[in-house]
Amino acid sequence: MNQKLENLLQLALQTSEEDRERTEDLNVGFNEITRTWELIVKYHGSLDVLETLGVEVEYLIAGYAILTVPEQLVENIVELEQIEYVEKPKRYFYEAEMPTEGSCIARVRLREPDLTGKGTLIAVLDSGIDYRLPEFRSSNGKTRILYLWDQTLRPSSRPSDSGSESPEDGLNPEQGRRQPPEGFTVGVEFNADQINLALDAPAGQQFQFLPSVDTSGHGTAVAGIAAGNSGTYQGAAPEADLLIVKLGLPDASSFPRTTEILRAVTYAIEKGVELQMPVVINLSFGNTYGAHDGSSLLERFLDNAAEIGRTVICVGAGNEGSSNGHLAGSLLEESVRNIRTGAGGVPGSRAGTGSGSGAAVPSRMGNAAARTAFIELAVADYERSLNVQLWKNYCDEYRIYLRSPGGQEAQLPKMINGGKYTLRLEQTEIFVYFGQPAPYSVAEEIYFEMIPLERNYVNSGVWTIRLEPERVVTGRYYFYLPSAAVRSNGTGFYRSTPEVTLTIPATAAKVISVGAYDSTYEAYADFSGRGYADANRTIGVVAAGLAKPDLAAPGVGILAPDIYGGYTPVTGTSFATPIVAGSAALLMEWGIVRGNDVFLYGEKVKAYLRAGAKALRGENYYPNDRVGWGGLCVSSSIPT
Repeated sequence: MNQKLENLLQLALQTSEEDRERTEDLNVGFNEITRTWELIVKYHGSLDVLETLGVEVEYLIAGYAILTVPEQLVENIVELEQIEYVEKPKRYFYEAEMPTEGSCIARVRLREPDLTGKGTLIAVLDSGIDYRLPEFRSSNGKTRILYLWDQTLRPSSRPSDSGSESPEDGLNPEQGRRQPPEGFTVGVEFNADQINLALDAPAGQQFQFLPSVDTSGHGTAVAGIAAGNSGTYQGAAPEADLLIVKLGLPDASSFPRTTEILRAVTYAIEKGVELQMPVVINLSFGNTYGAHDGSSLLERFLDNAAEIGRTVICVGAGNEGSSNGHLAGSLLEESVRNIRTGAGGVPGSRAGTGSGSGAAVPSRMGNAAARTAFIELAVADYERSLNVQLWKNYCDEYRIYLRSPGGQEAQLPKMINGGKYTLRLEQTEIFVYFGQPAPYSVAEEIYFEMIPLERNYVNSGVWTIRLEPERVVTGRYYFYLPSAAVRSNGTGFYRSTPEVTLTIPATAAKVISVGAYDSTYEAYADFSGRGYADANRTIGVVAAGLAKPDLAAPGVGILAPDIYGGYTPVTGTSFATPIVAGSAALLMEWGIVRGNDVFLYGEKVKAYLRAGAKALRGENYYPNDRVGWGGLCVSSSIPT
């Protein structure tokens, strides 16, 4: 077991390609045509030696890089002393009144100080944009998009010796050669002149000049909420300039991966530095894989990135708050609730801890007695695969049993060579991977991957995971399922835990993590991913007292421009986040552009937004795990 490799990557490397393809996550990052893995590394020094081995190196910022590694060399390259840690990519999932209502934005836009975001740059890293819409043009009809990088397009061929172009993907030769941004190897970058050339073309020919399309409309809605301006419709910062990255969609599932996000963040920050503009980066997506403690490479990368240039990064808390995808508890809790066992059905109440009663055994915590926990997971019909993460403290030792809906049961062994163990219960095969603490994480992970045998679906019904204490210090455990976007509605934990359901990377310490509230009722929206103000959590940044989310913004029924030329009400933290991103741009305009506070970026913007947050109904104390410091209120966030 190589401790430089994350657990999920180690399990993938120990699993056959055929089996990986039957799972949701294990094959992400592998290219079956080139037989290469795309990997994220933290490194020091130079990686030039890798190029002699046929490894493609793409340098990012802050000591991070993306490697494209031939399959047979993966375990060899991590032996290099310069390589500190390696992760595989994960997939990320995209998570209505006017956006300026309910956030005190009108008070600073319609009267002194008359803020509009002018002189700031908002980077929307998403599904692209419909660049033709009036919301993204100035009053003279010219684009407000300074750059558009479409990671899904293929660069055009290099000019031949005769100087002729060989355009591809419908690219018009009048615009010249199409290439990625400098320093990158994927996609095509368009500048404002090229976008304006497309806008000036006849309607039927615009996409021949600039063939970037937002097929889902998600990015168009996000950009409109953050900075749209058509006269009748205005986003939060209607005069901010825009930087758009259409994230790569590497497979039919159409969700971006970690590597696309790392490239896009690097690009946005470098553009902000190049243009000498304060930049706000909007990330409206997330993933449930990880300890949710700030320890993954993506979380740590964003913490580093937030300190480069004059930058603010806003991330949505995700829509997993009421999805039954998380369960946490303690074997040491004095008050123990019983959970019924053996019955099927849809997960019920989300209250409670998921701990069942059992024989009490002594613990190392004095008076508290350790008890057995029964974790019940309802698996709906037609689940083609399912994974379960268990995160715990390494100092705690549990006996772990897994029982299928039909009553077959197996105890997991304690010590396994290579960390991987395979078992079969009924018609389901389960890969179990036993991880260890990593150089950047104290948490221990036990990962279950369930795939069907001799049938198309995992056995449906109630699966039970039993935790029996052996040596207990903290007794805490944290279970996570995949995002609700890739599992059936009926699949989830009984008595699930809504706390710490915010998605990664909203868990990064130095980003502004944004929850959602319903502005009609001035109350928390129950789908919004909840964070932590939880003194009992004993792993990661939470133990140091960090509270998330930072604040909440309207996220129910937000009116946004759509790709059909109209407006559509949208709901989710995806659409609360750009309201905060636009608001951050307003503060940076007031501080940096107008010279009131040239240091108003990074953590200082977060501090001002927190300080100005307003109280919401139903919240008795702040910060809390639902809305952080409260609801966004821009006018109260500007120092007087």
